[in-house]
Amino acid sequence: MSGRDQFCQSRRFGRGAALTLVFASVLVAGAATGTLPVGQRGPAPGTTPSAAPVGSQQAVARAAAEAMAEGKSPIEAAQRAVSRSGNRWDAVYSEGEYEEFQEALDGEYTGVGLSARRERDGRIEVTKVAAGSPAAEAGIRAGDRLRSVDGRQVAGRPVTEVVSLLRGDATDAAAGTTVRLGLERGTRAWTETLRRARLSTDSVTVRTLADGATVIRIAAFTKGSGEVVRDAVRQAPADSGIILDLRGNSGGLVTEAVTAASAFLDGGLVATYDVDGEQRALHAEPGGDTARPLVALVDGGTMSAAELLTGALQDRGRAVVVGSRTFGKGSVQMPSRLPDGSVAELTVGHYRTPSGRGVDGHGITPDLEADARALQRAETILGGLGQ
Repeated sequence: MSGRDQFCQSRRFGRGAALTLVFASVLVAGAATGTLPVGQRGPAPGTTPSAAPVGSQQAVARAAAEAMAEGKSPIEAAQRAVSRSGNRWDAVYSEGEYEEFQEALDGEYTGVGLSARRERDGRIEVTKVAAGSPAAEAGIRAGDRLRSVDGRQVAGRPVTEVVSLLRGDATDAAAGTTVRLGLERGTRAWTETLRRARLSTDSVTVRTLADGATVIRIAAFTKGSGEVVRDAVRQAPADSGIILDLRGNSGGLVTEAVTAASAFLDGGLVATYDVDGEQRALHAEPGGDTARPLVALVDGGTMSAAELLTGALQDRGRAVVVGSRTFGKGSVQMPSRLPDGSVAELTVGHYRTPSGRGVDGHGITPDLEADARALQRAETILGGLGQ
């Protein structure tokens, strides 16, 4: 979760005639997630997900098909099958929701401007509020708890259900429609009625610090963000170091994370992953800047594709990682189209860093622990690396 109106799921189709996998990482109500190409096992970009699910996906597809044959709701049957799996990242989305998730990864979405995540106790916490968004104008801020959406309690719900409530169904999710949020801040509880708006994501921002260091902040890996990072590195002053700020980055398109890694690596391994037991690998493109001092900032909101990038830079000795342990989302989801057009995403494997470390459930431990003053610590370390 970190992005706009989204939570913790991932979706989109990769480049080439390849099925894209998803590293769950959504923002609160629209979605941003990560995806991986998997050989030639799926459709080309712009086509539908695989209609021939494998492994555990067969049970969900069978439940949906049987429900449709009996005149019942396929998506509800699939959701029940998914809930029985007990996997927190497995999910089922309506056709409209899935299309909006893909749209969000293109850098635009309809929502209220909230980023949030589900805590381990099941509560939903707001992690970011987009400047100028309906949520910002209502005074909602990071750290607030989301208690309900349109009167429905959200604590303990799967994140996919919360996302669906925030976005609304196919008829009431358009810009201009309203959504009522129950919120909590300390001992204060209140409700806000917000009007959804068409918003854009500035997933990469670049600024220069007083000492000349360049800070590249990646909020989420949306389409084109990897190339923006590469351009920022090329344009940074030759004698300056770079701080890559991945704090609160909930992930996104894995292909974009690999492109971002290519800005700092001269080819080589970025990560490995498995699909139903079959091992695959992701490699950086050659020609990256391997000499410039680099510090990566991370925290507990650094997830999925952002962890993949962090692990690659850390394992290959390219960056000093500063901050706190990352979230630990390292599973791979594969999308499959169900009979009614809805899409099921079920876990099919996990990814590992170049040294073979598993991330799922563990996260990545920084080289140097830092909290509130993490940026200042990063500047100090960067100064030392440049000597």
